[in-house]
Amino acid sequence: MPNNLLRLALVLYFIFITPTKVLSASNNVELMQQKWPFNGIFGRFDESSLQRGFQVYREVCSACHGIRHVSYRDLKAIGYSNDEIKVIAADYEVMDGPDDNGEMFDREGRPSDKFIGPYENDKVARLANNGAYPPDLSLIVKARAGGADYIYSLLNGYKEFPENFEASEGMYYNEYYPGHQIAMPSILMDDIVEYSDGTEATQSQIAKDVTSFLAWTAEPELEERKSLGVKTLFFLILITIMLLGVKRKVWKDVE
Repeated sequence: MPNNLLRLALVLYFIFITPTKVLSASNNVELMQQKWPFNGIFGRFDESSLQRGFQVYREVCSACHGIRHVSYRDLKAIGYSNDEIKVIAADYEVMDGPDDNGEMFDREGRPSDKFIGPYENDKVARLANNGAYPPDLSLIVKARAGGADYIYSLLNGYKEFPENFEASEGMYYNEYYPGHQIAMPSILMDDIVEYSDGTEATQSQIAKDVTSFLAWTAEPELEERKSLGVKTLFFLILITIMLLGVKRKVWKDVE
């Protein structure tokens, strides 16, 4: 029985604890791996970091990128009150209708609305960004190989073009982006935002906070899922121990 428990412990260790090296897609460049609080079987989001990340998204990223799968009322999960959410939603203008006359009309955003994107449609978005389409960020952390580490690395990966590099017009060099050419300029720098909680707004901190926020938008149910997973895991371990005990008792007199 002790040997069986040891095997079970080793399996759980390799599944949940053993670290792995993550490389950037297509570039074979090792990503800037961070100790994210939401990683691991017992991972949880840092609410303060999520709120700072939302501030970065709202003041910087939302000029080009939307988060269309997130509703304003979802912000309650990261610590915002109902009154604060109403104020945030009211800053946005939503097209609604038709009214009794069959006309569409604009109104203030409501907590139940999804976040309004910066562009009316894809064509307008491309025209405003030199032909490149700025992707929606709701699920970006789950959609990219490397997840949060890739997004964090990308935001910190801008450099000057190397010598003899054939750069396309209007593109920027990024060490972690596939092909190393990206249409999005480097948008983060020290003190580009002033955090309301007094945290020093270094580029690294800003990148970490907005990445944490995007990890939450991609998987807002993460904490609930992991909590259920831990309970299920302990239940299975308990059942396994009980079954091993029953097995020993049943077969102890059999030679």
